[in-house]
Amino acid sequence: MDKTIESLCAELVRKSAPLVSAIENPTGIAALTVYRHLEPTPPAPTTYLPSIALVMQGSKRVHLGENSFVYDRSRFLLTALDLPVSSEVLDASVEAPYMCLRLGLDIRLVREVLVSAPPVARVEASDAYGMATGVVTVELVEAFGRMLDLLGSGEPPAFLVDLLQREIIYRVLHSEAGARLREIATAGGDSDRTARAVDWIRDHYTQPLRMEQLAQQAGMGVSTLHHHFRRLTSMSPLQYQKQLRLHEARRRMLIDGLDAASAAFEVGYESASQFNREYSRVFGNSPMRDVRARLDGWRSS
Repeated sequence: MDKTIESLCAELVRKSAPLVSAIENPTGIAALTVYRHLEPTPPAPTTYLPSIALVMQGSKRVHLGENSFVYDRSRFLLTALDLPVSSEVLDASVEAPYMCLRLGLDIRLVREVLVSAPPVARVEASDAYGMATGVVTVELVEAFGRMLDLLGSGEPPAFLVDLLQREIIYRVLHSEAGARLREIATAGGDSDRTARAVDWIRDHYTQPLRMEQLAQQAGMGVSTLHHHFRRLTSMSPLQYQKQLRLHEARRRMLIDGLDAASAAFEVGYESASQFNREYSRVFGNSPMRDVRARLDGWRSS
């Protein structure tokens, strides 16, 4: 690894240390979150939102369908749309915790950068779905470092935050991972229309899913949408909706204290037994046992 990048990442760890007190740490910049793990973790289902993740220390692996993405100080992770995944921390310890900066992506801002910045070299996106890794550069790490510097100077000036977000987006667009982001952000393309279908399911996940209606929302034929949806997310629209429902039901049981039957019906299930079966397949345990184990883990941490 380039020694310069290694030393820059070590400096990011130092700068972010005062911001960290838990696993997930929001910051004074709304789009920026710092993550820390003190030990490796087993694979756990979660949802990744559109973002750029830069690891300062340690490593992590994300599973999307049959694809796996490992990212560390040498490779950042780009997530271009909401994706239900399974993730695991590979390298972490009390002495050298896993540390990561995640910058949430606003597709509107990505489009503005595409229009206003110098042209991006045309590289066709591979079948890497809505997720990809790219090589970390000195310039990218330095941009994140300047963003952390803003947090140490009182209220971060919105103008400078916006400039740094645009710089980071620009550098990602110029990376090997940028082709997928460009495709999704380019209005009117197949990936953009498919992303609109993803957004529609996310906003209406409790409703019955009718492919004809979804295809109409996306402005595509049913078979074309199905093909591109699987290409971006590694799953069918129905499978995607199921993942969203299960993750939201889990959140409501953990945070809002709902019982399994109530959570199931609130997210759109008509059968509690079907919910229990599908929940156990995804999370590896029944809803009651899974939630109890998670709550016990929180109390003991």
